[in-house]
Amino acid sequence: MMKLAPYPEYKDAGVSWVGSIPAHWPEKRAKYYFKEIDDRSQTGDEEMLSVSHITGVTPRSQKNVTMFKAESNVGQKRCQPGDLIINTMWAWMSALGVSNHAGIVSPAYGVYRPRSNQDYDYYYLDSLLRIEGYRSEYICRSTGIRSSRLRLYPDKFLSMPVVCPPQEEQQTIARFLKAQDRLFRKFIRNKRRFIELLKEQKQNVINQAVTRGLDPKVQFKPSGVEWIGDIPEHWDARRLRTLAAVRASGVDKNTNEDEVPVMLCNYVDVYKNDRITAAIDFMKATATPEEIRAFELKAGDVIITKDSESWDDIAIPTFVPETIPGVVCAYHLALIRPFSGEIEGEFLFRAFSSDPVADQFRIAATGVTRFGLAQGAIKGAFFPLPPLEEQRAIIAHINEKCAEISQAISRAEREIELMREYRTRLISDVVTGQVDVRGIEVPEVADEELLALEEDTADADDVIDDEGDMDETD
Repeated sequence: MMKLAPYPEYKDAGVSWVGSIPAHWPEKRAKYYFKEIDDRSQTGDEEMLSVSHITGVTPRSQKNVTMFKAESNVGQKRCQPGDLIINTMWAWMSALGVSNHAGIVSPAYGVYRPRSNQDYDYYYLDSLLRIEGYRSEYICRSTGIRSSRLRLYPDKFLSMPVVCPPQEEQQTIARFLKAQDRLFRKFIRNKRRFIELLKEQKQNVINQAVTRGLDPKVQFKPSGVEWIGDIPEHWDARRLRTLAAVRASGVDKNTNEDEVPVMLCNYVDVYKNDRITAAIDFMKATATPEEIRAFELKAGDVIITKDSESWDDIAIPTFVPETIPGVVCAYHLALIRPFSGEIEGEFLFRAFSSDPVADQFRIAATGVTRFGLAQGAIKGAFFPLPPLEEQRAIIAHINEKCAEISQAISRAEREIELMREYRTRLISDVVTGQVDVRGIEVPEVADEELLALEEDTADADDVIDDEGDMDETD
């Protein structure tokens, strides 16, 4: 990491969180640099743009998410490249940015146009106004009772002090930040690829151990099941109904006065955790005594996702290592309780995680916009079945190897997190003049090159819809 020096001379800034800015940098209220624009579309045919605190202003056509759509786009606000777009209701999350596109945005957004194209470089302005310090300023200037309903009205934004370095210096800063951003994105992209390779390695460990065993000299025989292929000659291939009880849960998240208070192990708990433990923050609900008897979590249980919006998210499993009194399996899930003496619960969990077994459920899933598994399809699936002692040895082997791989994944994810933290701090320091990047030679980086390295933010990106509400994508 490079060592950057400060500017030679500073003055006090108009906002306390900055502290000081370079002495030659002007700082005025936003109204001197921007004017509010309220130009409405007559046809609604222009490109619809959306705003995210992650990706800034982007065409809706480039967002792989579901958003609420208005019946007509007539009357939406028009904007042009260089306009600053702020979502009034979500400015407190930095849901704003400088548009690179001509298009239309929701009437819930504020459109602000620089009074002179000599005032701001687009890239610099976008970087400046999305830093954490300005976010705290938006919060202070927003009106509302709850944080999720704060609104940054135009008069409050336009009265806010903003720095405006000489444009040539802004361009130098923009060029420096683009060059650094390219390095950051390449680093993160490579780490993500490394993580994907580790995940593939982890999956291969599970596939090999669950279907082929641990003895490299063992003789094989056909399993009789296309998906599983050959298995060790002393193993069996059995339908799940002969190995475990399968119960599709219908316990919902409602609270009813005539039912017993419980904690729900729900879809997200299963989807995001390999193991269900008492440490999870379960949802509160109620259930009938019969539902509690049928679906309270016991040691050795396996829970799978029974319904999903995506076919490849069907039959995602998790394991319950210890009984958790008062916690029941929720709807959209199936509880699978192994028969004693037939199969270890943890081996069953690993078998569900293996590709040859999982493929059976993906093929069996039915639906168009939402996919589901019939209880018969779950019970009828085939599983490889080693002797119990061999199951335990396989469990120990998988746990050991997967723990090593998981540690490597965690280290790589932590490196990505640290690099993002450094990038955030660097951007803030550079755009507010805490460090001087003049005179630093960096290569020119085209916007197209940065777009080609764009990070996958789909899992984290909260999308702002046309009415100003947030649509969580998961």
